[in-house]
Amino acid sequence: MTVLTRPEGNAPGDLNLSRRSLAAATAGGLFFSQYATAALAQAATPVVTDAQGLRTEDVRYPAPDGFDLPAYVARPEGEGPFPVVIVASEIFGVHAYIQDVCRRLARAGYAAIAPAFFVRVADPAPLTDFAEIRQIVGKATYEQVMGDIAATLEWAGGQLWADTDKVGITGFCWGGKVVWQACARFPAIDVGVAWYGQLAASATATPEQAAAGAPWPVDAARDLKAPVLGLYGEKDQGIPLTAVEAMRAALSASPAPAAGASEIIVYPGAQHGFHADYRASYSATDAADGWSRLIALFDSRLKA
Repeated sequence: MTVLTRPEGNAPGDLNLSRRSLAAATAGGLFFSQYATAALAQAATPVVTDAQGLRTEDVRYPAPDGFDLPAYVARPEGEGPFPVVIVASEIFGVHAYIQDVCRRLARAGYAAIAPAFFVRVADPAPLTDFAEIRQIVGKATYEQVMGDIAATLEWAGGQLWADTDKVGITGFCWGGKVVWQACARFPAIDVGVAWYGQLAASATATPEQAAAGAPWPVDAARDLKAPVLGLYGEKDQGIPLTAVEAMRAALSASPAPAAGASEIIVYPGAQHGFHADYRASYSATDAADGWSRLIALFDSRLKA
């Protein structure tokens, strides 16, 4: 593990994020190679997965709106074909943590692809201002994101190492919500694992905010085409247990077979972001349990 000592929520000057240093952070690739600046904990000890025995690359492929979409790819060495897992990032984009998640999946035998959903506007990874980050993320509409996933599936279908008859998706925070939405949208996706993705509009959301976040997973349960494992924290301040129970009820009431095969696990005492090993909210025990569940589910659905 690598020990990082940058304070959480620091100011740009504290990190000396000059144009030169940012260029160095992305040297040799399309993505910010460090951990998301706005969420990096003071004494973080993130898991670091090396690329030995793997193939990693930054790629681009066309999205439906004509944008040349960047993505980070990690897969085992060899011809394959390997089952595909799409990785949907948190609000911080494809930074070091998401890249490491892709390498972990590659070590488990999967071809992992993490599209950069936000970079049409800007890369949120090096930013410290949450208001600016939220503005960037807010520009990534449902149709844009679903179009980017469709483009990812199409591009993967043209790679000899990718078995697009076996496709999973996982995502964290913002990306956890995307997992539910994608599994309701795409018949090509066989299984999903959603890490603490928002399930319903908050009780204080304005009608405009609620509409902007639609379709909410609680409303999309009836359309699920693949089972989803939801992994949530009991102490998540942004996703109350009432929302989790509403989602469980929606899954139980849905006639869709995939909804009935879906499951939500709540970890006692866990906070939002409990898998994010570079953040103060990280829980090693809960993260390890959730990851073992993810691998077991993906193996049963994508390697059988």
